[in-house]
Amino acid sequence: MLVTSVSVLALAVVLICAVVRPFRLPEAVFAVPAAGAVLAVGATTTEAVREEAERLGPVIGFLAAVLVLAKLCDDEGLFHACGTWMARWARRRPQRLLGAVFALASLITAVLSLDATVVLLTPVVFATATRMGARPGPHVYASAHLSNTASLLLPVSNLTNLLAFTATGLGFTRFALLMLLPWLAAIAVEYAVFRRFFARDLAAAAAPTDPPEPVEVPLFALLTVAATLGGFALASATGVDPAWAAAAGAATLAVRALARRRTTPRALVRSASLPFLAFVLALGIVVRAVVDNGLGTVLAHALPDGTSLPALLGVAAVAAVLANLINNLPATLALVPLAAASGPGAVLAVLLGVNIGPNLTYAGSLATLLWRRIAHEHEHPVALGEFTRLGLLTVPATLIAATVALWGSLQLLGV
Repeated sequence: MLVTSVSVLALAVVLICAVVRPFRLPEAVFAVPAAGAVLAVGATTTEAVREEAERLGPVIGFLAAVLVLAKLCDDEGLFHACGTWMARWARRRPQRLLGAVFALASLITAVLSLDATVVLLTPVVFATATRMGARPGPHVYASAHLSNTASLLLPVSNLTNLLAFTATGLGFTRFALLMLLPWLAAIAVEYAVFRRFFARDLAAAAAPTDPPEPVEVPLFALLTVAATLGGFALASATGVDPAWAAAAGAATLAVRALARRRTTPRALVRSASLPFLAFVLALGIVVRAVVDNGLGTVLAHALPDGTSLPALLGVAAVAAVLANLINNLPATLALVPLAAASGPGAVLAVLLGVNIGPNLTYAGSLATLLWRRIAHEHEHPVALGEFTRLGLLTVPATLIAATVALWGSLQLLGV
């Protein structure tokens, strides 16, 4: 009883502090002691801790490389160029700007991960909407929703995907092919709901402004990202951990930036977000303790078996609910080992739930929490009622459409 209580309390403390961030301290300040507490009371063992470290080590290494890669792309001017393209494409029409934000946020999330969309693209969206004189709401909310929804496509698009990728037993290309239809279906439903929900904002005329000056496209950064993406597929096909491909892409841009004195070794280390990486590992240990002391049994009874359409819908729904209750990272860590017994299709359904579901509440994903913080820094208050109403309209419809599309992909391509 004691170990169960300590495990649950430790997880609650970690999640609450990740949401509130008392005194703006890094999440790891609370997560690492919590991991130590569950180990100290016997809620987990040193062997279990070692297993979690071995399981999460490659994922954490990959995440660090992608964070550095995204920051270096920003330093090269890639996101500034994206903002200029959006403004020129929109031609002072908010509807066209929304389409541009959807396109760019979807691609950036898929290729450079949702962190790049939240941290690097969201400020650009604010600046672009302000420069156009358009109401920022629809476009800023789009960057939040797509940082979650558009992360379905590739194993590298989201930390949740990375955590589940090995359990699927799929290669990089096969994963992407199976998730392509769900990705497209989810984005299409989101776009349709956004056009309806924000119809008044999108109909408001933008202020007349001069078109932005053309900017030079950072070709080297684009080619490096493309080569890195190809490296992911090649690494997966040859049995090499994709983290090496990410590290190679980050190293390529880092060498160039250091040679041109556009960055420093200290800045590179800072962009890897070491405290957040420690948080991920500590969170994994705490979740392992909770799962081993009761949660795993409860979820095993709640999770449907098989990969029929009703089963996939049930798995996705359970994953979405759990993501909003305990955050999508713990939900992924808890559900993936259970879903793996039913095969890759069930694991992919878990990813639909933990990636789409967090658009319903602030606490559903760390990306949403970070997005809210950025919105407040740009003096754009996020109303809880509006956020929730939009989530209620998008999440169920998007989750159903994506799950049906996944079922269709499994029937068409097999596993």
